[in-house]
Amino acid sequence: MKRLVLCAGLLFAALPVVAQEHETEAKRLAETRGVTEYGNLIFWGWLNFILLAGGLGYLVKKNVGPYFAQRSEQIRKGMMDADRARAEADAKVADVDRRLANLATEIENLRREAHEQARTEAHRTRLESAAEMAKIQTRTVEEIAAAGKAARLDLRRYSASLALSLAETKIAARLSPQIQDNLVNGFVAHLAHPPLHAENN
Repeated sequence: MKRLVLCAGLLFAALPVVAQEHETEAKRLAETRGVTEYGNLIFWGWLNFILLAGGLGYLVKKNVGPYFAQRSEQIRKGMMDADRARAEADAKVADVDRRLANLATEIENLRREAHEQARTEAHRTRLESAAEMAKIQTRTVEEIAAAGKAARLDLRRYSASLALSLAETKIAARLSPQIQDNLVNGFVAHLAHPPLHAENN
């Protein structure tokens, strides 16, 4: 495009010089041949106009055609890019509209899932608590039974000890010194003369 402007500028700059030279030449020829003032100048004026128009047309056709073709291609590409961007924007808007339309349903689904999870967690916690309570109760019953058994055993020991102590006291109260001497003498005699069946063994 710059070349076209430069060429057009040069042509317009050279036009007065060329026209003046033709005019001067035409006047000289007219004077020598005796042609009228306007006859030959009109021919050269038209010839000059045709040359100028042809040169300008050639330059315009040579430079402006590719420029406009390139410009048309850029515009076409820009329109295609704009159509593609508009289609993408429309798709995004449709997706956002669809999500907004489903937002209430999604919120309700999330609320229902959270409620269901809370109920499941509460049920699981109750089951775990019941199982733990059952274990605690079983251990408590076992510990109570073991403590009762130990207490009964201690009570029996204490009762036996108390009975022995009471028996000792009663026996000691009934044994007079004479009975004690008789028992000791009997025991010594028994040791001195063992029974016959012990000797046979």
